[in-house]
Amino acid sequence: MRSSNPVFSRRGFSRDNGYAGFNTAPQAGYAQGSPYAQNPYAQNPYAQNPYAQADVQAPAGTGRMTMDDVIVRSALTLGTVAVGAVLAWALLPVSGTSYGLAVGSALIAFVLAMVQSFKRTPSPALILGYAAFEGVFLGVFSEMFNSRWSGAPFQAVLGTMAVSGATLLVYKAGWIRVTARYARIGMSIAIAFMVVMAINLLLVAFGVADDGGLRSFGPLGALVGIIAIVLGAFFLTLDFKQIEDGIAYGAPRSESWLAAFGLTMTLVWIYVEMLRLVAIFSSND
Repeated sequence: MRSSNPVFSRRGFSRDNGYAGFNTAPQAGYAQGSPYAQNPYAQNPYAQNPYAQADVQAPAGTGRMTMDDVIVRSALTLGTVAVGAVLAWALLPVSGTSYGLAVGSALIAFVLAMVQSFKRTPSPALILGYAAFEGVFLGVFSEMFNSRWSGAPFQAVLGTMAVSGATLLVYKAGWIRVTARYARIGMSIAIAFMVVMAINLLLVAFGVADDGGLRSFGPLGALVGIIAIVLGAFFLTLDFKQIEDGIAYGAPRSESWLAAFGLTMTLVWIYVEMLRLVAIFSSND
């Protein structure tokens, strides 16, 4: 199973998926039925085990990723996004210049994210740089929405927290079982959604679709926003699964930076879509 995030798509975290350990023979020394009987970190690197390589695998008993590592790195990354957003909001008044700066920051954040995604090892500098520029973009973007729909960013933050918390609760309760089939179906829907959104963007850019097309501030736009948020929750379940399996299989501690990076990307997705959804409902009041 591959995560929606490019930073996770290169890592074989999952225990029961079609990439790193699904339907594979148990490793010698583990009992049948044990979740560690299909440990992808003990297999050949060409069998989708990135940690079997000498330059990536953590020594036994040392330098393993823990949940505390993931929480601390996630707090640092999300905190950097928040600080960048607050500073941009406070220092950049709503104007054409600030909009241009926001677009430039978004492009830089995208480039940094892509560079990190194709690196073999996580780079805290790249990840925190991405978070800072993403924060600047979100700060200007949020201020723009707040100037028209007062309080929308605060509501979007609460909505993002609610979706994330509910998704974690559902995941930990076992109401959603993240399997290879679940991931394939969800990713197929997500890819189809993004293709449709890309086509819609082109139609709007060339004047074929008016008022944002499928992303309009009407009932259709609200439906699209709800679908996007549901997809964001789906991405979170994949991230939770891969983090859980990375910890179980002894991924190196440095991988916690990738976990934080992936979670940040997903939460930014949910926040942006939630902000648009709040604005749509506020416009219809």
